[in-house]
Amino acid sequence: MGRQRLLLALILVLSLAAVGAIAKFPTRLGLDLQGGTQLTLQVKTTPAVPTITPEKLEGVQQVVENRVNGLGVSEAVVQTAGEDQLLVQLPGVSDPEQAERVLGGTAQLDFRTQRQGTEAQLGIEFQVRQELLAEQERLKNSTDQGAITENQEALRRSDQAIAALFDKTELTGDKLRTAYAAPLSNGSNSWQVGLEFNDQGATEFADLTKSIAGTGRSLGIFLDERLLSAPTVEARYAETGITGGQASISGNFDSQGALDLSVQLRGGALPVPVEVVENRTVGATLGRDSIQRSIYAGLGGLLLVLIFMGIYYRLPGIIADLALVIYAVLTFAVFNLLGVTLTLPGIAGFILSIGMAVDANVLIFERMREELRAGKSLYRSVESGFYRAFSSILDSNVTTLIACGALFWLGAGLVKGFALTLAIGVGMSMFTAITCSRTLLLVALSFPGLRKPELYCPNLSNLTQEKASS
Repeated sequence: MGRQRLLLALILVLSLAAVGAIAKFPTRLGLDLQGGTQLTLQVKTTPAVPTITPEKLEGVQQVVENRVNGLGVSEAVVQTAGEDQLLVQLPGVSDPEQAERVLGGTAQLDFRTQRQGTEAQLGIEFQVRQELLAEQERLKNSTDQGAITENQEALRRSDQAIAALFDKTELTGDKLRTAYAAPLSNGSNSWQVGLEFNDQGATEFADLTKSIAGTGRSLGIFLDERLLSAPTVEARYAETGITGGQASISGNFDSQGALDLSVQLRGGALPVPVEVVENRTVGATLGRDSIQRSIYAGLGGLLLVLIFMGIYYRLPGIIADLALVIYAVLTFAVFNLLGVTLTLPGIAGFILSIGMAVDANVLIFERMREELRAGKSLYRSVESGFYRAFSSILDSNVTTLIACGALFWLGAGLVKGFALTLAIGVGMSMFTAITCSRTLLLVALSFPGLRKPELYCPNLSNLTQEKASS
């Protein structure tokens, strides 16, 4: 009994923590529920870039994501669609023309030299920008649109202040052949970013690095007027600059930081036009209607299931109802904690997982009734019911999880949302059906007034009831 009390305390703590998480972390709503704008971007080829490779598409995606962040949209989704398209969802954006203007242009990557006498000022401005970026990360989980907009404006002013400390040059991204991340060869865990220029870029890069080598001033690498990196050039290059068209940026890069910078550089270097081929606006009214109907459908379905379980399965059904409520609270809290963006298909996946949670309890209770009719005691019937139904529940949930994995891997957009919410719900239903229902049933058996066989299975013969009560 001591173990059951510990499990009961754990369930209670988890339930209270889940309620707190739901209250603290807001629910993210998708484009179809919140309303907003969806853009489809076509990445076009040029004579210089005849094929859109996955690497180049990834680079363009990175640039578009940076621009979406500049719009101040906290729950935006940017994903590839096919081999040469990007799908951009901007929940809450009411001006699709502004989004189209910002996202539709070609990225601008350029190299600049730091002005003399600005070394101290650059350090201060860089620190301010780091603090604003940290605040931006914190606001990602917030629904305070005013604070998000204010932070974006401060970031824009900070970028302008930093850009004012540099002089533009003729070296731009179209002369950068490629950029890549590579580990340093000194045996440490540090990484570097390699650069390769074409012939004209190599000459300009040598002149540029020659002008700042050994001065302590930085080489500013800007993407869309935003500073990506500001490396310095060693004094040994003061006579010739860095020649050969190849260079590397080293510092405190880890593998992910070096990879991110190389992707941004490749995206900025991609001289391809991006055209908006579809601009679709979803009204907020439609979103509110969808939310209300979804809530009514979910609550109505849940209420009918609770009533049926209580009437048909009696005391175990009531306990299953309680476990079902715990399941709903825990699952919703996991959605909020993981930042799952709820869409209509996502809500459908959640409701479907409620049905699967009920299925597990039905399997257990039917097995338990079989044991009672066979003349076993209440306690042994409960234990046997869970033991005999476990393999069926496990097989059913595992096959569903495999299907969810395939949908998430091969699907896109709303299909992924459906697969994710269903998978989380299935995993949580296993916990509540096996742990919560079992613990609550065994705790109920500890009360003499609840150890009546007719509360667990109707129509038992008197002889069977005596055996069950023994």
